Amino acid sequence: MAMTLEEAPWLGWLLVKALMRFAFMVANNLVAIPSYICYVIILQPLRVLDSKRFWYIEGIMYKWLLGMVASWGWYAGYTVLQSNLLIQSPILMQTFECLLCVRYCAGGWEYSGKQNNIVPVLKKFTVMEWGEDIKAVSKDEAVMLVNHQATGDVCTLMMCLQDKGLVVAQMMWLMDHIFKYTNFGIVSLVHGDFFIRQGRSYRDQQLLLLKKHLENNYRSRDRKWIVLFPEGGFLRKRRETSQAFAKKNNLPFLTNVTLPRSGATKIILNALVAQQKNGSPAGGDAKELDSKSKGLQWIIDTTIAYPKAEPIDIQTWILGYRKPTVTHVHYRPFSLTVFPCERPQPLATTLQRIFPIKDVPLETDDLTTWLYQRFVEKEDLLSHFYETGAFPPSKGHKEAVSREMTLSNMWIFLIQSFAFLSGYMWYNIIQYFYHCLF
Repeated sequence: MAMTLEEAPWLGWLLVKALMRFAFMVANNLVAIPSYICYVIILQPLRVLDSKRFWYIEGIMYKWLLGMVASWGWYAGYTVLQSNLLIQSPILMQTFECLLCVRYCAGGWEYSGKQNNIVPVLKKFTVMEWGEDIKAVSKDEAVMLVNHQATGDVCTLMMCLQDKGLVVAQMMWLMDHIFKYTNFGIVSLVHGDFFIRQGRSYRDQQLLLLKKHLENNYRSRDRKWIVLFPEGGFLRKRRETSQAFAKKNNLPFLTNVTLPRSGATKIILNALVAQQKNGSPAGGDAKELDSKSKGLQWIIDTTIAYPKAEPIDIQTWILGYRKPTVTHVHYRPFSLTVFPCERPQPLATTLQRIFPIKDVPLETDDLTTWLYQRFVEKEDLLSHFYETGAFPPSKGHKEAVSREMTLSNMWIFLIQSFAFLSGYMWYNIIQYFYHCLF
């Protein structure tokens, strides 16, 4: 479709805005990541003297870095706020339309036109959370099982977990090995995230490496949460293979998710679930354990849904060229949890269900069946969401209710300021020593 004369200024500004955002992201990375590395290096004596305090400080800086990534989408508008403004004067109406267009281009707001002089001032992008408030288990050890549609899923989780206490600081990510070679790879290596190589030929070796990695890094670095994408890849890449496998083995035929792989989940559960004296796993309501840690206590089933099944990728998150959309994170509790039920409703949504670990089977076949059941439920939830624009309410409730997850503008300003000031400080220190030596 040819570009009209009226669209040219808007598209031109969209390009300028994307370039400005990209330049800021580059500058942000150039000051924040080297500063993180410098602080980690200078704090190595503390790692020897007080390892727990060192990893606490490192975790806080790691959380700040992820908060910066989350803020890119936050200010691009990947959130929803809606209000209606009534304008009586036609002249003011025309003036406001012009101003609104500029505001949308600059800040990621969507303008969908006027009706009877009522202007929808609409949709700065955000995350809406549904269901269980997982702050209730933020101090316990947990595994998040997340469906995977695009790279934006990771950014969404970075945003929605920022207000969950120390979850982000004490979190370990399992991600594709290709991310090791990105700008953030060195940060993830220092923090102790695990990079897994995909492919049948690597599978057994990678699971052994994962087990060793957990033994060496999880407890020693005071990690408590693990983020896992059991599908093993993006939906668009794995759907056809998954459906062929399901047809061959008489398994559920899925379109909104793919059949999960159980290998990494089994390794994590076997390595981190605390064992009682009788050998059975200790659940979330265990009263007493021999070790200081209660071990892994919760499985949080997390489902991310986007309007019209159009996921956000990392390019959109950085450049902000896509029209505003809402990312919904839904936490759906089941009757086997000890928390109250309250259900929400989404636009771009993450649905999470919380399972006490004592109710999750650890044997390979039973665990695989259990995971398949969870993803069949995800399929039904996503189907309902794409048809109605909302998740179904929980039992005993007539409708789902959402809550908006927001980031503090002041907090974002402070961590960004700290990053740039730290970058300036370390630049001057390194420059000083360079001149002294050479």
